[in-house]
Amino acid sequence: MNGRVSIPDSPIDRLKEISTWVSSVLDLDQLLELIIDTATRMMQAKASSLMLLDQKTRKLYFKVATGKKREEVRRYEIDLGQGIAGVVAEKGEPLLIPDVSQDPRWYKKISESTGFQTRSIACVPMKVHGEVIGVVEIIDKEDGSPIQAEDMKILTVFADLASKAISNARKIDQVKRENRDLKEELAIKYQIIGESKRLQKVISDGFKVANSKTSTLILGESGTGKELLARLIHRAGPRKDKPMIVLNCAALPETLLESELFGHEKGAFTGAMSRKIGKFELADGGTLFLDEIGEMTPEMQAKLLRVLEEGLFYRVGGNISISVDVRVISATNRDIAQEVAEGRFREDLYYRLNVVQIHMPALRELKEDIPLLGSYFLNIFKQERGLPHLTISEKAMEQILEYDWPGNVRELSNALERAVVMGNGREILPEDLPIWAPKTSHPGMEVGLTLKEAIDSFKKEFITLNLEHAGGNRSKASKIMDVQRTYLSRLISKYHLQEM
Repeated sequence: MNGRVSIPDSPIDRLKEISTWVSSVLDLDQLLELIIDTATRMMQAKASSLMLLDQKTRKLYFKVATGKKREEVRRYEIDLGQGIAGVVAEKGEPLLIPDVSQDPRWYKKISESTGFQTRSIACVPMKVHGEVIGVVEIIDKEDGSPIQAEDMKILTVFADLASKAISNARKIDQVKRENRDLKEELAIKYQIIGESKRLQKVISDGFKVANSKTSTLILGESGTGKELLARLIHRAGPRKDKPMIVLNCAALPETLLESELFGHEKGAFTGAMSRKIGKFELADGGTLFLDEIGEMTPEMQAKLLRVLEEGLFYRVGGNISISVDVRVISATNRDIAQEVAEGRFREDLYYRLNVVQIHMPALRELKEDIPLLGSYFLNIFKQERGLPHLTISEKAMEQILEYDWPGNVRELSNALERAVVMGNGREILPEDLPIWAPKTSHPGMEVGLTLKEAIDSFKKEFITLNLEHAGGNRSKASKIMDVQRTYLSRLISKYHLQEM
């Protein structure tokens, strides 16, 4: 609503027009002025006003005023129960006063101070959910005739319109505040904590790809924070105000995964009682994060590839193509290149997803970041438990640094949360930490790893030991290990041992 709005001539048309504006209010002040101005002209009143109730001070203040003295009137406030307006606000019932001079409730200070002669007043309350939020009143008729009961009906309609406009504006403000608070809360919750060069390189790479639509593949063990990196990429790019939708591909069987990705129509299969919007549609304009992408069946891989190539898909049971603009970020803890080599993952899909590849290092490779991470998690759990002075003992921190954390950052977070809950509330001690497996010479033999993670961990240490023994000579190391040099090179690249 920019500038003056043209109002239809018919009173009913005027009300209908204003009603449509109320439901889509953008500028509350301008709309309230329009409502009161229209009410004044329709009832041919000399002056009118809309007063809101300050819930803290219990005073009415002028939000809108018309008439010759409108600017002077705005300076005044009225106590709840004071004057005609104060009584209406206090009682929540409308009042029609034909002659204010004969009514003891009349508060004449404003009229006398401004020099505005008042004879009659009509005043009605404004309510939201039964609670009085203010009043609307008109003063005198322009032709000198008394205000009638019919005028009260019209004034009540305008008061209801103003109440609805204010209620809608409050709802919009509340949603905006909640969205802002939620974004701030999520930004804190999904921080990547660490100052090591290796982690800062990961963050730097994330920022580099954020401003493009380039498909990004994030590799790393379970619990290293692959989703955190995906969220950083989303928040740092132009799609930050659009949704980021997360789907764990390993959590669902193929039939349900297809429905989750693409949605389904009512009756598409047994149990499909209504239409379901899939993750691709929900992420339109934003980002879709596909975690554990390596767990997809070959059939689902083919369907995903088709969507990525064509930008179109069909809901399950549907025959209308749907077009979306989605940036896909995927992640896996598998050796996806090996999966491709062995025919378990489509090579064409791999290249489609793997335009940019970022590797999240394991926590045991970020030892210098552990104290900072520990402090970060401890502060969160201290606040949740109301233990502001809780600290980590020196021996407990030594144990934390010595442990290899096969479950990575997730395991560290869980361990500290358990220590905060089960400890003495003053200082975290070594016995409070759920670290049962001592550090061994073979990280692959530790408790807490999957079989695949244990095998990968053993291979990495085995290759490292042989490369060190061979002085970094890959040909010599491959001969000792009885493997092809090309295969050893692939393993070195896979486990990021190029600097050996």
